[in-house]
Amino acid sequence: MNLIDPIIGFQAELQAIRRDLHAHPELSYEEQRTSDLVARKLTEWQIPVLRGLGVTGVVGIVKNGSSDRAIGLRADMDALPMQELNTFAHASQHQGKMHACGHDGHTAMLLGAAHYLARHRNFDGTVYLIFQPAEEGGRGAQRMIDDGLFEKCPMEAVFGMHNWPGAAAGSFGVKPGPMMASSNEFEVIVKGKGAHAAQPHKGIDPVMVAVQIAQSWQTIVSRNLNPNDPAVLSVTQIHSGSATNVIPDEATLIGTVRTFSTAVLDNIEARMRAIARHTAAAFKAEVDFRFHRNYPPLINHAKETAFAVSVLESMVGAENVNSQVEPTMGAEDFAFMLENKPGCYVFIGNGEGDHRTSGHGLGPCNLHNASYDFNDDLLPIGASYWVNLAESYLKKN
Repeated sequence: MNLIDPIIGFQAELQAIRRDLHAHPELSYEEQRTSDLVARKLTEWQIPVLRGLGVTGVVGIVKNGSSDRAIGLRADMDALPMQELNTFAHASQHQGKMHACGHDGHTAMLLGAAHYLARHRNFDGTVYLIFQPAEEGGRGAQRMIDDGLFEKCPMEAVFGMHNWPGAAAGSFGVKPGPMMASSNEFEVIVKGKGAHAAQPHKGIDPVMVAVQIAQSWQTIVSRNLNPNDPAVLSVTQIHSGSATNVIPDEATLIGTVRTFSTAVLDNIEARMRAIARHTAAAFKAEVDFRFHRNYPPLINHAKETAFAVSVLESMVGAENVNSQVEPTMGAEDFAFMLENKPGCYVFIGNGEGDHRTSGHGLGPCNLHNASYDFNDDLLPIGASYWVNLAESYLKKN
């Protein structure tokens, strides 16, 4: 593994930063302490700072030479509304908040790259260090874009990285094209007519209509989509009624849809709407159909992905880079950045969890699990990747 020696020597400080962030998690758009820490470190290292994009977002700007070329490197900063089960020294100090997805590690890795780039500047152009808020459902990437990220920080390409539990620590996974799915939610209210349960003929039962709709929706993926187009349609909640002898007025269906393509998503939404409306009409009921698109599919650009793979293989060896990793139905709002700029998003293996110190929870070291903890051995690996990527992209003539 070809890592950068000064970054390896800086690992202890990066670990201290990472564990401090883990102990003080902040939710979407509340990352004030985190962004203050990031801005303070960048300023200490003589890196100009741009604040206020996406409410709590921070961008460090490292320039060198005369080229107008530029690259963006992005890390997310927010935590999750979860109660941590770990009891080690750096466990969360805030009830109901936890860094259960490793954003503390992502922030620390990008700070490690910032520290090195500011001191060595072995590139010609500009590196934008993007510390993004509100990835966990808050559309923080889109908020930074709306606030002028790419106008104020003009860059040719943007790159992202996320730790991946279960993959060998320090290995990497990536692929061109769709790598993560779109994330979408639906809420459908079936409006019937309440009645006594012993006199069902006097009412319109919304519960039975909801059941018929839910069952019919399951034919969309199996009968309306091309079998080569992956998709998930899951009804995760059905709510209705308050008594055993009352037919309620309404029933609500809630769930999620995931796809790797906007065209497939368009098809699913249209079919869901039509099935819900016509099924309800057949029972003389009505529906209020609500479909919310959260994050688009994350689609890596071919050229930038090939470039990222070449950098990774030169650093950790081709045997540690899976360049056709299996895509996941999980979602990631870095997708918004890739809709606006070419770029690539990679997974860095977080291991199986044996890195966790004494006092960790008894659950698995999986993302969004209350026993999760980021693997600090990745800090110099991830930081070295960022530096190698930036220096290779902005290589001096």
